[in-house]
Formats: sequence, C-alpha cells, structure tokens
Amino acid sequence: MRLIQVLLIVLSYLGLGFGYVPGLRMNRATIALVSSAGLIALGTLSLNQAWQAIDAGTIVFLLSMMVINAYLSYAGFFNLALLYLLRLTRSPLGLLGVLTFGTGFLSALFLNDTLALVSTPLTLQLGRSLKLNPIPYLLAIAGATNIGSLATLNGNPQNILVGSFSGISYLNFAQTLAPIAIFGLGLQIGFLYLLYPEVRSIVPCPPPELPRLRLHRPLLIKTLFITVILLSGFVIGFPLAESAFVAAAVLLITRRIKPQRILKEVDWSLLVMFSGLFILTRSVQSLQLLDSFATWITHPVGLLAVTAVLSNMISNVPTVMLLQSFISENDTQSWILLAAGATLAGNLSLFGSVANLIMVEAAASQGYNLSFWQHLRFGMPLTLVMLVITYGWVVVGG
Repeated sequence: MRLIQVLLIVLSYLGLGFGYVPGLRMNRATIALVSSAGLIALGTLSLNQAWQAIDAGTIVFLLSMMVINAYLSYAGFFNLALLYLLRLTRSPLGLLGVLTFGTGFLSALFLNDTLALVSTPLTLQLGRSLKLNPIPYLLAIAGATNIGSLATLNGNPQNILVGSFSGISYLNFAQTLAPIAIFGLGLQIGFLYLLYPEVRSIVPCPPPELPRLRLHRPLLIKTLFITVILLSGFVIGFPLAESAFVAAAVLLITRRIKPQRILKEVDWSLLVMFSGLFILTRSVQSLQLLDSFATWITHPVGLLAVTAVLSNMISNVPTVMLLQSFISENDTQSWILLAAGATLAGNLSLFGSVANLIMVEAAASQGYNLSFWQHLRFGMPLTLVMLVITYGWVVVGG
C-alpha cells in the first residue's frame, strides 16, 4: 500500500510540474484535487485530516487579494498606471527601464500574475506602434513580475504562504528583500541591454498609438482608498489575512458593479490547487518522504539550491509547501531564503512561474512566440546571479 501511495504522490508532482496529464484534460487544480482524493481513498489521510491540512489563513488571504485586484482591474487602475509610466519616455532603452521598474513596483503591491496578464497586451501594442522587437520587452515583464513581487508578502502566492507559515512581519520582510528586488530589476535591464542591441538606443520613437483608457472613476477612488488603508495596515502590523478579508468585504458592498463580474475574475482554480497541495503536503509529511532533504535544508546554500531546483521541477508554490515543514517558525533567515529562492527561481526557465506562462500564452494569442531558449539564455544567468546576491545579502551581510 505504501508503494502505491508513494507512486501516486510522485506522479502527482510530475503532473503539477508539467501542468497537464498526457491524454487527459487536466490542469494543476484538477491534478491536485484528484491526487488528494486518491490519497484519502488509499488511507494516507482521513477526510477530516485532509480538511485540517488546508491552511485557512492562506486561502482567505489569497482570495481577498484576488477580489481587490479584480476591483482595481475593473476600475482601470492597472492600465492607467502603465499608460502613465509609458508617457515618461519614448526611447527603446527608456521604455525598457520604465516597463521593468513600473511592472516590478506594481507586482510588489499586487499579485504578480495580475500584472503579467494586464501588461502583456499593452506591451505588445506598444511594440507594434513603435515598430520595436517585442521579445526583450516581454522578457522584461516576465522578469520584473517575478523579481518585483519578491519585495512584499503579498507580491505572489508563495510569499503569501511564507507569511502564513512564519508569522514574519510585513515590514521586516520588505526591509530585507526590497533592496534585493530593486537591485535585481536594474540587473535584468543590464542583461537585456547586453542580449538585445536594439534596446540600447536613447533616441525617442514617434508618439505611439496607445489604447483608449476606460476608467470607472467612483469605483477607482473607492478601491484605491481602501487599498491604501490595507497596505498601511500591513506595514503597521495588522494580521494579513484578516485585514485583506475585511478590505475585500468592504469592496463587495457596492451598487456600481454586479458581483458576478468580480467573482468570475477570481482564480478559483488556483484556490482549489492550493487546497489540494496542502493535502498532498500533509501526505508527504505523514509518509516521511522528504527526510533525506533535512540535512541539506539546514544550511543556507542547501536551502537556496533545493528550493530553486524543486521550484523548476514542480513549481514554486508546491515547493514552499513541501519545505516549510523543515523550518521552525522563529527561523526568520530560513523563511526569507525560502521565499527568495522560490520567487527568483521563477525566472530560471519559462516554466518556473505561473506569471511566465500567463505572459507567454497572452503573447501567443496575439501571434508572438517567446521560445523556451530565448527565455533560458536571459533567465538562467539572471537567476544564478540573483541567488548568489541573495545569499550574500541575507546570510553573509545579515
């Protein structure tokens, strides 16, 4: 029986890494859900144990941030912010810098997946209008959404997990990792400058034809007001999940927009996947399958290396769930390294993060193909350098 349980877990994580099951119409959410059901059927966990394995704080925090992001997107905030940023410069190099730091900053405040989805079509339209090669700018978005989201606990799903498991404060997390994120954004501009000579020009391009901006001003004002209060609460030290839940609830009290429009923007599949992953992780723990990693993870270099490799094999969120059981709640340095390793590893390959896949699919739908190798020659050196810098900043410098 144990052999069957282990085999099911191995196949589950392989499916999660690839994102599909050959010959079947299954995505990561259904793979996690079906695997959980199978493990319950095999007696690895009882139904009650599986339910208790799901971390309510993480699910509530993620759901609440999705609702807030949906309101911001519907009100036109993200397009407004990006359009204002693009008015700052029209040179190829200037646009690269504005897109990198603008997307990175927004990704630190809001979920990076949202920024990847919103900024990709705008960047492609900008490239067509200015007759520029869109590839380096797509790479800039992909890298910036990952690196920028490193700076805060609400920047991406894996950071949300770390915040839930560790209890580290929002401000302490940002103080440690925001400098790394800022340096990384500058570093990625340098890599793209070397790889793509066409972005080096500082000569302004003709004025681009930007899309017409549609704003819902009353909704935008209300949403921004609540969001600023929420982010201030994070900095002060209010509980993350509870604060985000209350903010989302206040936004849902409205006469201006039907709830169906907001709720359909919530990524329910991601919430289902998270729930299934919690059950899978508890199953792995109960079978003691990762005990051999324990000696590696106790050393900072080993923790960063294992996190980066596993993140590109089974994705960063499952990796954080698997490794969190080896880190004590008070070991702040290890939690920081886990969050940084899982996030920065998202740039290593095209399949390293969901934000990368969102960007690639959005670009492909408009006829632009970003290949695995185009991303790898940019992402691999950037990731390796950033991991070394993170080790030096957090471990040696800390």
